[in-house]
Amino acid sequence: MIYLIRHASAGHRFGLDADDVDRPLDEGGAEEAQQISEALITQPIRKIMSSRAVRCQQSIAPLARQLEIEIEIEPNLFEGSHHSATALIKSFFNYPYDVVACSHGDVIPEILGDLIEEGLQIRGGRSCAKSSIWALSTSKEGRMSGLYFSSPLEFKSLS
Repeated sequence: MIYLIRHASAGHRFGLDADDVDRPLDEGGAEEAQQISEALITQPIRKIMSSRAVRCQQSIAPLARQLEIEIEIEPNLFEGSHHSATALIKSFFNYPYDVVACSHGDVIPEILGDLIEEGLQIRGGRSCAKSSIWALSTSKEGRMSGLYFSSPLEFKSLS
């Protein structure tokens, strides 16, 4: 299973003095990050990857701490990635354990669009809200499926 997560709430992009890559989670985002951890803590996750953006790393940091897994920074998950991000996510389908990948609102829809063109079957909504979770998997026959959870609380209530 691949858990493709959009980073939690991080305020507004505009009006910052710092580079946007350094924009941290806001107060609501910190709470959402904790919810992500609580939602996924019981899953057999052994790899956690993130965009280099601070907000992505902070979104999955509580989960990484609880699971005692180091977050791997992956350039292909950063804003503006597209085909390289799709190739990365596709490579995880063959892993014998669950993977978390945290990315951005421009990257995730592109990944999903590419996978839909290759046969991904979607259940649930088709959005990419902040702190949302896409659970992606393949069957033994190689059929891809994706299930959208608009929030970590929705994931937790259905798992």
